[in-house]
Amino acid sequence: MGTSRMFRIFVVLGSAFMILLIIIYWDDVGASHLYLHTPVSPGPKIPRPPAQQRPQTSRTPSFLSDIDAFVNQFLEPGTGEPTDPAPVDTGNQSEKAEERYVPRQEWKIHLTPLAAELRDRQEQRRRLLQDMCSNDSVAFPGKNRSFDDIPNKELDHLIVDDRHGIIYCYVPKVACSNWKRIMIVLSESLLQDGVPQRDPLTIPRDLVHNSSMHFTFNKFWKRYGKFARHLMKVKLKKYTKFLFVRDPFVRLISAYRNKFELRNEDFYRRFAQVMLRRYANQPTPPASVDEAFAVGVHPSFSHFVQYLLDPQTEKEMPFNEHWRQVYRLCHPCQIQYDFVGHLETAEEDAEHLLRQLRVDNVVEFPTTHRNLTASSWEADWFNAVPVEARRELYKLYEPDFRLFGYERPDSILNE
Repeated sequence: MGTSRMFRIFVVLGSAFMILLIIIYWDDVGASHLYLHTPVSPGPKIPRPPAQQRPQTSRTPSFLSDIDAFVNQFLEPGTGEPTDPAPVDTGNQSEKAEERYVPRQEWKIHLTPLAAELRDRQEQRRRLLQDMCSNDSVAFPGKNRSFDDIPNKELDHLIVDDRHGIIYCYVPKVACSNWKRIMIVLSESLLQDGVPQRDPLTIPRDLVHNSSMHFTFNKFWKRYGKFARHLMKVKLKKYTKFLFVRDPFVRLISAYRNKFELRNEDFYRRFAQVMLRRYANQPTPPASVDEAFAVGVHPSFSHFVQYLLDPQTEKEMPFNEHWRQVYRLCHPCQIQYDFVGHLETAEEDAEHLLRQLRVDNVVEFPTTHRNLTASSWEADWFNAVPVEARRELYKLYEPDFRLFGYERPDSILNE
């Protein structure tokens, strides 16, 4: 009698423990399942086959199966050639027919193949990244660390679109505003009168850079807890990953023009006043950007370069994202990017990328006519910068030059 009673007690305790284990597991994995499967808009209506026609093998994973196998069945690859969807017999559809989630298939048929030079260009850029990351010809902090070693706060530039299987690493001053607009359109997260916004240029600028409009890797930890890193790596494996870059020195000039030659109160207080005090012999600079512009006071480009080279700058805080190196923003040696766009070939690259993503009939890359900083201006901008400072600045940004195939600016560095 005692043995039987003890056996029943162990069975009850064991069952309670298994239920608790399942609840804990489902709290992690079930969250990702719901997030990946919640369709914002339904796909095409396809009736389920009759019960007797269903395959006999079940795809439902057991709780003892590998997590990779569980997650992989919910993630559609972001790359590969499109295939036309099978025709649906709409005549026999019943209003009561159940619907299942179907990944979006929004591509269009192209009558001409993609130009061979565009494919070759991407292959060369990807190969260059792999070569630079695999050998010792260029060294920089964090080059040899693993993805797991990257702090969460350094992953906040990776924007994820689960609807189309896309990951975009945005680089400020490299058309990131327009690419963020495209990511908002694709995610259908912005509605107007209940309809998803389709025109990127109608999205207000304050929303474009509003972090709540974008789901980044940095937010994974809050949503998925200890399961976050694993889910990140699964998506990095399955999704199409892209970034856009530009000549590093031209990007610096563009950042200076935008943040210090225009009235920007935030950047004036956080950075311009520091530069004026340290390098312009102004211990008490004007209190506001309006006062500074009224008397014609602002840091010069040479002051800006001094600020970047000053060891005190990095001791106080990491570089601002507008002049932080791309290798620190996007981690190209830990993330194998599928597409590397250059601002210098932005229109061709954008058309190529949207076609590769199979969304080129959903959204177009906005063409703007703003006064963009040109690479031919480099010599004029660096005239007031001492040659030794130019060389030190090149060393600071040399990894970006070499990783992304930009030539060393010898005309500036050898004067």
